[in-house]
Amino acid sequence: MKIRAIRGATTVSADDSSSIVAATGELLEEMLRRNQVEPDALVSIVFTSTPDLRSEFPAAAARSIGISDVPLLSAAEIDVAGALPRCIRVLMHLYTTLDRGELRHVYLNEARTLRTDLASD
Repeated sequence: MKIRAIRGATTVSADDSSSIVAATGELLEEMLRRNQVEPDALVSIVFTSTPDLRSEFPAAAARSIGISDVPLLSAAEIDVAGALPRCIRVLMHLYTTLDRGELRHVYLNEARTLRTDLASD
């Protein structure tokens, strides 16, 4: 087993708590599913969100889907002119037998435009 990291991102249509938790939960579940990750393999998860999202911490979504014993950190993205609005990014650290090239990064909704080379599913 090696420690690896999986990237992901999604967007929400509005800055409200339920939208942030729902979209982030969907992203986390898809990251776990596509990489066949068991919750015990998780090491930590870092969340960032664009400055226009202030209603909820994206990390709240992890708790809502049962990830309760993994260190979580939410942070703000830098405010770059022209950046994709209402965007939540995730960096998930985990133990896995997969090589880096086998990991499946996940980009949902409008975040697919961030990495068209990785947003294949």
